[in-house]
Amino acid sequence: MSDLNLLIHRAETLLARLEQFLPAIGEPDWKAGVAYRWRRRQTAFGVQAALQPVRTVSSIRLDDLKNIDDQKKAIEQNTRQFVAGLPANNVLLTGSRGTGKSSLIKACLNAWSSKGLRLIEVDKDDLVDLPDIVDLVAGRPERFIVFCDDLSFEEGEAGYKALKVALDGSVAAQSDNVLIYATSNRRHLMPEYMAENLEAKHQEDGEIHPGERVEEKISLSERFGLWVSFYPFRQDDYLAIVAHWLGHFGCAEGEIEAARGDALRFALERGSRSGRVAWQFAKDWAGRSRSKRKPRTAARA
Repeated sequence: MSDLNLLIHRAETLLARLEQFLPAIGEPDWKAGVAYRWRRRQTAFGVQAALQPVRTVSSIRLDDLKNIDDQKKAIEQNTRQFVAGLPANNVLLTGSRGTGKSSLIKACLNAWSSKGLRLIEVDKDDLVDLPDIVDLVAGRPERFIVFCDDLSFEEGEAGYKALKVALDGSVAAQSDNVLIYATSNRRHLMPEYMAENLEAKHQEDGEIHPGERVEEKISLSERFGLWVSFYPFRQDDYLAIVAHWLGHFGCAEGEIEAARGDALRFALERGSRSGRVAWQFAKDWAGRSRSKRKPRTAARA
């Protein structure tokens, strides 16, 4: 062994010994909030991770989410069972962008946080830490939803296998106080190609069996016990959501009616009639409307 290699070996050994004296993944201040983010950072002693409380949580409520009644009912029921300590499923919410997938999960947190529901947001790149997160909260009395937003994978990503194992692939049973809720625009969380259909095998009895690559992609999404699909809004649905948010911002009925044409043009420019676009329009229109109002003059004595 060369002097350089020997030096490197000694340095690695020293760091390994020092890591034994470093604090393990510290528990956060559980009273600091109801939502947390998993954060990893590079230090002189390697990568350290921790749960960081979210100081300001979205105030979205279930009643704010319009025209997704079936989806809301399914998620509400599953979450209610989970909070009550009853059997419940991991959930995959898929479909059109801006239709309320992420907002629905945040609204569930606001609905049941007083009964012990907590949310942990985890980035896709940090899914390899799922075992550490589960171990960290396993002994807690609260019920934790691990939230993975806008999830999708490319071939060979480490988080893909980590999520599969966490859902239903480990020799250890999944902790009964943890569920995974994920949102994605892809039903199977990975890109699908026309060439993969050519790999399908036709059996003598007429059955068609997907190829190995298709089976691999399906194997992740099917580990979620509950699939909830979201679809594009019709024009009337979009306008109803616009009206709700304009009312939320204090606009009167006459103003809401006057905003219909602008709301449709706003959606046309963005190529989408989604709940997100409706929210963005309402903020823009209500803000401009208020700025045009003349301040009231003080009444004379």
